[in-house]
Amino acid sequence: MDEVGTLKAQWNAILDDLESTARIAWLALFDGRIAAVSDGVLTLDFSDANKLAGGHGYERATKPQFLDSLADSIQRVTGNRLAVVVSEGLSPGE
Repeated sequence: MDEVGTLKAQWNAILDDLESTARIAWLALFDGRIAAVSDGVLTLDFSDANKLAGGHGYERATKPQFLDSLADSIQRVTGNRLAVVVSEGLSPGE
């Protein structure tokens, strides 16, 4: 299984960990989809989240402390440390 597939297989456990340790970060990030994993960096895509009516305010997902909290959850669940970024051009709230 590739890195993306491995991470997707554990994604629900990662989100559960994030919810229990940093609920506000979880609220901001749970709609993100794994777009890529490369060179120790997880890229999240929020293009599906942008389909919601009423503008959900996903720009908060780019807050460094939320991305760091997700990275911490990934490390706790998988044992691997990944940096987390939001896709360029698919930024939440656009």
